[in-house]
Amino acid sequence: MNDTEIYILESIKKWVWSGYYLPDGVHEMLDDILEEEVDESAMRQAIDSEFARKAEEEQAWPSVTDCDRIDSVFLKLDKSGICACQNAGYTMSEGYSDVTEALVNRGKHKYQGYCFFHGQDIERAIEGHGLSVAFGDLNDVVEKMIDVGHSVKQALEEAGFEVEWDGTADTRLNISKINWQRRYLPTQQTSPQPTTPQPTSKKAWWQFWQ
Repeated sequence: MNDTEIYILESIKKWVWSGYYLPDGVHEMLDDILEEEVDESAMRQAIDSEFARKAEEEQAWPSVTDCDRIDSVFLKLDKSGICACQNAGYTMSEGYSDVTEALVNRGKHKYQGYCFFHGQDIERAIEGHGLSVAFGDLNDVVEKMIDVGHSVKQALEEAGFEVEWDGTADTRLNISKINWQRRYLPTQQTSPQPTTPQPTSKKAWWQFWQ
């Protein structure tokens, strides 16, 4: 097995165990990273095998997992005026782009702030390194950003999570311990998004995508 195939197998495992994609979606994502020297048939079979292994292990999962609790927290935050997005792109810049799209689709007049985590955060959580959560104010007012951070932290702690944060607008919240067990739910599917550079103007970041 060559290095490219090893990389692809690792990607497949992360996509499957993230819990956000159906098999058809993972097969489509595989198309983007296939190369000539790769045994495509073996990679396709690996997708089906990984989903089967996950389905088997799910039988022993608790009825309410940490990921279920994250869902509840994010739903609560969203209803309270903090636009909460899971699996928002793969990087911070893509996360901002996905939050902007969510604000437009959900009606940004309902929100004063936002929070999200992206694909790389999920990968680290799957590996057992905790989950980082970004947050902010729609107008980038520092004091209000910190208020949003406190609201997100409080909601997570009320759900039983241990949250590390230095109380500033410059650092993300970090759930230090989380067991990533996500059963697939159709409403959670998120397709990979292209990288979007972060704006450098003094305008609020979300205004660039209006």
